[in-house]
Parts: sequence; C-alpha cells; structure tokens
Amino acid sequence: MNIVSSTVSLTVADPAASSRFFTSHLGFREILTGEEFIALGRDDAAVDLVLMERDLERWQPGQGLAEVIVVFTVTGLAAEYERLRREGAPITIPLRREPWGELLVQLTDPNGVAIQLIEWISPITG
Repeated sequence: MNIVSSTVSLTVADPAASSRFFTSHLGFREILTGEEFIALGRDDAAVDLVLMERDLERWQPGQGLAEVIVVFTVTGLAAEYERLRREGAPITIPLRREPWGELLVQLTDPNGVAIQLIEWISPITG
C-alpha cells in the first residue's frame, strides 16, 4: 500500500461554523464541499481536514459512532480491499464508490477508532 496523503475527519453539528473557524484562524481553505461535508486543506504539510455533519439517521449497526476518522489516501484501493478481506480485517464499510469521485473502505480498530482508506477517481456524472 502506498499512502499519498492523510486526512482527519471530524464529525460536527455545524460543518460551516467549523470551516469558518479553521479558515479564519488557522489558514485552511475549503477545497471541496458537498451536502454533508466540507474538506479543508493548506499548502504546507498540515493534515487535511474533512468536516462531516453529524447525522444519526444514517448510522448503521456495526459502523460505530466515531467522532474522529483517520483517513489515508492510497493508490490501488480495490486490490487493498481484497487483501484486507482475505486477512479477515474488521471492515465496517465495504468498498464503495461515492458520486463526488471517491472510492472508500472503512475499518475499525479494536478500540473503535475508524480508519478510512480512500482513492480519488472520476466523479459520477449525469
């Protein structure tokens, strides 16, 4: 596996308010927005942030309610997913494609920490 960047995902009640805080006070800028999230970045070595809107209605048993998700952007995610399945890794969200151009898999460590592996791909259009 080749990790090309890292992101911390924070589940918050008001992503826009958190975005204003990080952009106003800590030099982040919005790099991607969606209905339920805002992605923030900087031009230096700071970790990227994703601000996710807290939505208990979308929670599914077995996913956990992690308030923080560690995200690693990787290459070759489909192959990594198959390897993790063969190894019996605790996969809580199977490989899926998001419409904004992201493949993702989520694992949960023994202490309940959510780890997402993502790969950027072409967005779904039309």
